[in-house]
Amino acid sequence: MKSQFLISAPMSGSGKTTVARGLMALLREKGYAVQPFKCGPDYIDTKFHEAVCGRPSINLDTFMASAEHVRELYTRYGSDADVCIVEGMMGLFDGYDREKGSSYEIARVLDISVVLVTDARSAAYSTAALLTGFTQFRKDVHIAGVIFNKVGSARHTEMLRQVCDDLNIECLGCLPKDAALEQGSRYLGLDFSEKAETARLTELLEEHVAWKRLLTL
Repeated sequence: MKSQFLISAPMSGSGKTTVARGLMALLREKGYAVQPFKCGPDYIDTKFHEAVCGRPSINLDTFMASAEHVRELYTRYGSDADVCIVEGMMGLFDGYDREKGSSYEIARVLDISVVLVTDARSAAYSTAALLTGFTQFRKDVHIAGVIFNKVGSARHTEMLRQVCDDLNIECLGCLPKDAALEQGSRYLGLDFSEKAETARLTELLEEHVAWKRLLTL
């Protein structure tokens, strides 16, 4: 059975695009055939997915297409892949009308797990309230675990892992603050006008994220 998951976040700017692109690059380096997808009509991130994965990234959009068509696209393009990675848009539940057209809806339509990328730079135990809300808000989607981004120290990591232990949520990684994980926003996508530090990015993900566990999702 292939691995498949959707990478989302509580809000834009949490680092989901950087994590998604980095995981695609890392898994391809490990010899896996990675099929990328992007929620919504985004036409910028898909180009970077394609550059990393060596195959077209496919938009999945329940505003422009039916749920049946989204499932058909996902099955067709992912059929020969070892891993299917769907990058979400905005926050998990942000759609054109409440959660309609959101990353949550795509995860539900495809029946795949969500990996939540959370910006932890200015919080510790308060993330418990945030994660409780996201995991309890809708029961028809499975949040497999969380990757904390912009973690400041070993002590900060310990505190965030305690949150996950207390909530019985799997901690899939704690990424430290690093220039390789920072990219500026430009229009609807990210600014990659300068060469991305892909080697450093994949090194950080391999060291700090349970990528082998992701392959079991």
